[in-house]
Amino acid sequence: MTKIPILLILSRLLIGLFMIYFSSIQIENYKIIAIVLLTIGLLTDIFDGIIARRLNVSNERLRRLDSSIDLLFFVSVAIATYLQCPDFFRSNSQKLIILFGFESLTYIVSYLKFRKEVATHSIGAKIWTLILFSALIQIMWQCQSAFLFNLCFWGGILTRIEIIAILLILKKWTNDVPTFLHALKLRNGKEIKRNKLFNG
Repeated sequence: MTKIPILLILSRLLIGLFMIYFSSIQIENYKIIAIVLLTIGLLTDIFDGIIARRLNVSNERLRRLDSSIDLLFFVSVAIATYLQCPDFFRSNSQKLIILFGFESLTYIVSYLKFRKEVATHSIGAKIWTLILFSALIQIMWQCQSAFLFNLCFWGGILTRIEIIAILLILKKWTNDVPTFLHALKLRNGKEIKRNKLFNG
């Protein structure tokens, strides 16, 4: 039972690789298969943490692994989607480069300050993941997205800025910091209240 969260996390890596493979060989009904796999990947991301907290096995190592696999999963999904919809990526290349730059910056700041990857799992980042999920589904299905992609872009920028602020404020590396305000409390040596279901 205690291995379930790790298996859920690692399954996302396999799902991402399968998506790249299916996209590269132009498998029949790829769009439906990709959306199903993306949905399964999102569900594993939601439930790995919930199950880990229920089993009292949530720890720093697990949360760091979760963050690293999340990044690899969404990079894999992006590659698979690019193979299907290259024109969308070309026409939105500037925004995608900026967004990737901000994401990279969070890791750079975390590594420079703490020698560890990002694992804040902020509330804003969780909400943004749902927006990203919606935008990816639309892109996979239609090879285009306007409103959802722009919402994803600006939401991604704002949440990355908050994550960087959290990292700069914290005196020591801490996982599961819900918001910028919670980081301020931790810096001042105060206890913070975390949601047992989503941010424990």
